[in-house]
Order: sequence, then C-alpha cells, then structure tokens
Amino acid sequence: MTDPRFEAFFAGPARQFLVRAIDLALEEDGEDRTSMAVFAPDDRLRATIVAKEDTLVAGLPILPLVLDRMGQTARCQIDLKVADGDKVPDRTVVAVIDGPAVTLLKAERVMLNFLCHLSGIANMVARGVAALAGTRTRLLDTRKTLPGLRYPEKYAVVVGGGVNHRLDLAAMIMLKDNHIDRAGGIPQAMAAVRRAYKDDPTAMPPVEIECRNLDEVTQAVAERPARLMLDNMGPDVMRQALKLVPAGIETEVSGGVDLSALAAIGALGADFVSVGRITHSAPSADFSMLL
Repeated sequence: MTDPRFEAFFAGPARQFLVRAIDLALEEDGEDRTSMAVFAPDDRLRATIVAKEDTLVAGLPILPLVLDRMGQTARCQIDLKVADGDKVPDRTVVAVIDGPAVTLLKAERVMLNFLCHLSGIANMVARGVAALAGTRTRLLDTRKTLPGLRYPEKYAVVVGGGVNHRLDLAAMIMLKDNHIDRAGGIPQAMAAVRRAYKDDPTAMPPVEIECRNLDEVTQAVAERPARLMLDNMGPDVMRQALKLVPAGIETEVSGGVDLSALAAIGALGADFVSVGRITHSAPSADFSMLL
C-alpha cells in the first residue's frame, strides 16, 4: 500500500535525503553480531509494531524503505495496518512484518526511531493546529530541525496539519537582522537583493523581511515583499504592526512562541505563526516492536 502524500513529499532531492538518512542510521548500528551468533540464517520472525499510547501516526512508509535499503525486500512481507495521519488508540497494531530474524532485529531500532520521532512531531503539531482552530492563522515550522532529518521532520509537520516554511535556504530570500544591519537598513538590503537578480528578476525567490519594530514594518511594507516576519513583538505592538500591512503581503509571527500562546496570536489575525519547538522539542511517541 503506497501513501500518495508520502510519495509526493519524498520526490526528487527529498527522497535522496531520506534514503541517505536511512543508510546512515543502518551504518551507525553496524553488524548485529549478537543476533548473527544466536539465530541461524534461515530463522524467521514475525514482528508486530504496536502503539503504546493514543497517537497520530507519521513515518510508517519508511518501514519498507528500511528493508529495501538492507536489500531484504524480497525476503520480507510487510503489512501496514494504518496510514500516516491516522489517529490510533493505545495498543493499536500499526504494522506486521514477517522476515529473517537477523534482518528484523537489525531493522527494529532504525524503524522505531523514525516512527516514534516523526509521530511525536505530528502529535505536537496537531495540538498547535487545534489551538489555532477558528482563526486564519496557520502553523509554520522552521529550519530548527535535527541535522540530516529536515525532510522527514518537515513531512511529519504536514502529517500533523502544519505548513512547511522554506525547506532550504534557496527556497526564499529572508532578510533578517544580520542582513539588514549589514546593508544599512531595509531599503538598502532590498536594493542589494534586486541588484543580485537584475539580469533575471524572474529568478528571484519570494522575499520575506524580518521586522523588529513598527518603523521597520513601515519600511518593509514599502518594499512590497511576499511576507513580513514580526519578530519577538509583544501583543500590543504586534496588533499595531498587523494594521500597517496591506492585503497582498503575508504576515508571520515569530520568536520564542510557546504553544500556550497560539490561541492569543491567532486572535490577532496574522497569516502564519512559526514555532521551532514543534520539530526540535517534540517528545517521541511510544511504539514497540513485539517479536
């Protein structure tokens, strides 16, 4: 059973990054010399993967990919009982795998590490999305991801109902405080960006400008970027800032946002709120593999 959303997300470079992450995880574990000593090559096991809490499921299609990278697909049968995005109750069987004992014992921890981590992210994102229910504000992730796991983590954000910010530095030009200060101000920074793309303006990615105060909001609006980031502003200043932004320019609230603050931020009417902790601080969901 293929997952269209998973396949669409992990196309092109995203697939390559995922495969490299799986390969590295398998390589890190090395040879399972314990299992190789105890089990005969033709010994087989049945592995049942069970949720040990009520949880969203994210990352289940990675399980057959792990077997594929081990060169064991033909020797294993895998039955995914649920789909990514499903909310399952405690003790739900999410997958059953039959295969060589040595294969399953080596794959066990790699499979569970991906499944537990990504499902945990989806759970936290879903809580954030629920807090924003009834508002126009959508929950964004950031680049605060574990090295090598950005694409799987951002996929889990989508499963949880969130929205991906830029996947890499090339996807968007973000003029942040360092760029603005170096250029001498927002108008100067935008002038530098336009010069860099003067030979082919159509090749310029969308521009987002970080604003630290109301003066910078006014300057940024004059440059007509795709989006303004309201960084580390208090509620009163944020409310004033949003009134300065005309239709056609998106707004993003950012900077130390806790999930408990999402409802209040949503009430202000920004288009997006970005939260780093949904990837870098999400607790793992609890799954076990029973052999």
